[in-house]
Order: sequence, then structure tokens, then C-alpha cells
Amino acid sequence: MADSSQPDPADDREVTDIEYERLAARFSDDGVYGDPTDPAVVAPGTGLSVDIRPDVAASVRGHGWYSGGTAITVPLPANVSSQARIDWIVLRLDRATWAVTAAAVVGSPGSGAPSLTQQTGDAGVYEIPLAQARVLGGASSVTVERAELYVGARCRPCKSTTRNPYPRLGEACFETDTGNMRIWNGQGWRLVYSESGDTVVNSAISSWGIEADTVLEQRNGMVSLRFGVYIRTGGRISTEVRMPALIPAAYRPATRGRVAIAYITGGRVGRLQVYANNTSRPGQVWLTQYVGDLVKGDSILPGDISWVVD
Repeated sequence: MADSSQPDPADDREVTDIEYERLAARFSDDGVYGDPTDPAVVAPGTGLSVDIRPDVAASVRGHGWYSGGTAITVPLPANVSSQARIDWIVLRLDRATWAVTAAAVVGSPGSGAPSLTQQTGDAGVYEIPLAQARVLGGASSVTVERAELYVGARCRPCKSTTRNPYPRLGEACFETDTGNMRIWNGQGWRLVYSESGDTVVNSAISSWGIEADTVLEQRNGMVSLRFGVYIRTGGRISTEVRMPALIPAAYRPATRGRVAIAYITGGRVGRLQVYANNTSRPGQVWLTQYVGDLVKGDSILPGDISWVVD
């Protein structure tokens, strides 16, 4: 069989319902347009029924649906059993009519929620969830638990300076200039993926030599710092002293510094401080406490530390 395309110029560019679904099913994810912070789509109605609120739009296999300007009532059958019954409230695409409608999928008492039907061929039905309705045995009313399936937000390519100024909840973006991937959580763009590779952060300081590099790596917002080995080349000292390393601004702790143990020649220990970005020593590394004096030739061997950035 030869391949085909839609719309087809050889067929007057007409598109059948089946062809439309093949085209449109991935234009939009299945689901309601919105997010879980919106009011519930389905609420208990009068008696054995549920109401679907007005002004709700959705997509099922590329077919649009709108609830209209007034609530839609979906009736539910009585439960004559002594056990509770769980029904699905769904949006259903029926390929017999190619219409999307709100409907109930009635469960069996005591058996939990029934399965939804999601047929993807040229016939049959395709259902997506809106809510679960619980009907107790002999009850004259129902309770509703939210279960809306929402249309997702796609990942946009952008630069770090051109993110969408009006993002939707859950929207993702990939920054081509930084290689970072971020997601909008309703309050800010949170880092999901990033990778700096190894970055040497040595910084020349008078009276200190470097025997091994200080290297950091940032991955997915976590900075891992491997301190180098520092050699005292100046004279004797007994006060706090700055070490030959400097953390770049993008990788510094934001508000709280970090502390590491430093091992010093002669079996001694000291306290190494990485200063936060909001201090007067942003990104600087200092030996703030140690036992005995430091003299020329002493080695400082700090342990590794890590922290989170965004």
C-alpha cells in the first residue's frame, strides 16, 4: 500500500475524521486546559448526579470540548448494593459520532474504580478522567474526588534572558546559551538540569602556593567542591587567613556559608569557611580556626563539601 499525507492535494485537500485524529492527536496532550490550582471541574450535584462547572475547555485525541456557559449534569444510577461503588466521570470521544461528551463509567460495588477505555484505532471510544464519584450502598447523594487530567506545557527553547514572561504552571524551558533546563512552579523558574563540567577555581593569594587545583562541578543545582592542597610560602601566622581559591558568582552559596575540615601538617586540624554571596567575603575561602601557628612549608589539605544553587 502506498503512503499518503493529509491534507492531500490529490483529494481536494479534504480530511476525514479519522485522518483529522491522526493529525491532531499530538497537537495537544489529552486533558483539561488549566492546572490543579483551578476550581474542581466536577462537583456533587443534586441527588445521584454530578455537575461539571461552566467554562471548562479540554482536548481528547485532538478533538476540542467546551462545557458551555452553564453547568452540565451527569446522572448516576442508584447503588442497591450494601457496598460502595466508584464511578469515573470522563470525557469520551465516540468515533461513531466523532463527538466528545461528558459521561459516567459506572463501577461495580466493592470492586474499586473501573477501567477506562482508550481505543486508538479507527473506531471505538477514548476516555480521559475528570473525577471519581463514590456512591454508598442505598445512598441518595454522591461524593466526588478530583482526578482531572490536564494538558501539559511543552518545553520551549529560549535564552536565559528570553524565558516566557507569562509561563503556565509546569511549563519547561531549555536555555540554549547556558544549557540549563528549568520548570515554572508558579513562583519562579526552578533549575531541573544543568552541568558545568570541572571548573578550576584557583585564585592567587600572597604567601600561599597551590600543590593541587581546587575544582568544582555543578550538576542539576548541586555544587561539589574538591579542595586542592595549599602550601604556606610566607612567614609564621596565627590569625585567620585567606586561601588561594575563589568560588565564581554562579556557584556560590546564596545566604549561608559552608564549612569544611582542614588537615594541617603535623596532624593538626582546622576549620575552612566558604563564604556566602551575601557576605563581605563573597565566594572567598578562609582558614578561620586551626591549632598552633602556620609556618612556611605547612600544607593545608581540606575535605570536600557540597551545596545547592539555583
